[in-house]
Amino acid sequence: MFDTGLKEKAEALIALYTERRLTIATAESCTGGLAAGLLSSVPGSSAVLDRGFVTYSNAAKTDCLGIHPILIDTWGAVSAQTARAMAAGVLANTPVDVAISITGIAGPGGGSELKPVGLVYLCCAHRNGESIAVEKRYGDLGREGIRLAAVATALELLIDVVK
Repeated sequence: MFDTGLKEKAEALIALYTERRLTIATAESCTGGLAAGLLSSVPGSSAVLDRGFVTYSNAAKTDCLGIHPILIDTWGAVSAQTARAMAAGVLANTPVDVAISITGIAGPGGGSELKPVGLVYLCCAHRNGESIAVEKRYGDLGREGIRLAAVATALELLIDVVK
């Protein structure tokens, strides 16, 4: 399912977090749980991966992560503000050390001139206050290509936030 390079990055991440005794939870929209799925495919990941939220709908973002509907109405589900709120919601509602959030437009439809297919926002937040948020414009790599590219970026952020 996942290519060797992605699997190796996940293994290195699990080893790093295990060594540092850190835990992770995910909040995923356009990736639909792929990041949590990749992490959980690594032996020993149960010491690191606490849980994953698939908050595909706006209602799920509100119900599961406590994001105020006005934030989503104002900025949109696909925005830096929503990605930050998703990560903050994970930290507020779980005991984990690090949260990663992913929200974007995987296509083939749903894009616009301002928010094209391939636009993805991610936020990685550490309970110590460190936070990294990024906007990625992957272009139209196809639905699975965009989703996998977002997961690869998520792994990089999860490593960078603890360096």
